[in-house]
Amino acid sequence: ILAAAREGLDECSFGELSEQSELRIELPCLSQRESESFIRELLENSGGHREIFRRDALMTFVLISRSATMESAVEAAHAGRPGAATRWLGLTIAGGAAFLGMQAFEWANLISEGAALPRNPWGDPAFGSYFFLLTGFHGSHVLTGLVVLAVTAGHAARGRSTTDGVELAGLYWHFVDLVWVFIFTLFYLV
Repeated sequence: ILAAAREGLDECSFGELSEQSELRIELPCLSQRESESFIRELLENSGGHREIFRRDALMTFVLISRSATMESAVEAAHAGRPGAATRWLGLTIAGGAAFLGMQAFEWANLISEGAALPRNPWGDPAFGSYFFLLTGFHGSHVLTGLVVLAVTAGHAARGRSTTDGVELAGLYWHFVDLVWVFIFTLFYLV
């Protein structure tokens, strides 16, 4: 998107997600000046925590990009290619596990700096409660999703998975991603 914004394109298009996909996503893009200003403002308003913001943006990218791999798994299952579905599910699992690892790292850092459920050393104590409860609850759903995806991948690898099974796992995964968008917005952008 940033490359497209630098070129001054009005629209960003993401091509096919897999060989069989006809999905095309088009998003409005900011001009180069607008995108650079937006990023600069986000970093300047991050309270001096640029490293934390970058890590959390990376966490978000890793999790959200796994929706594309999950969709590719669904499409491979529909196309009758269980080996491809298994590979795409494996990539989705790897991304989800990476997200949980980054979240655990973030929690460890925050706890070492004095944050906890009943306290927040940087401001309102309620923030600690809300942050740990919501991100923890979401993390438990990501973990549940990883278990579901692993079982689904195992079934797909043995040729015992149905397209509906892969699709239902995908719907759950997309739900987990969508919830993270709201959590990320609430805690990291607002």
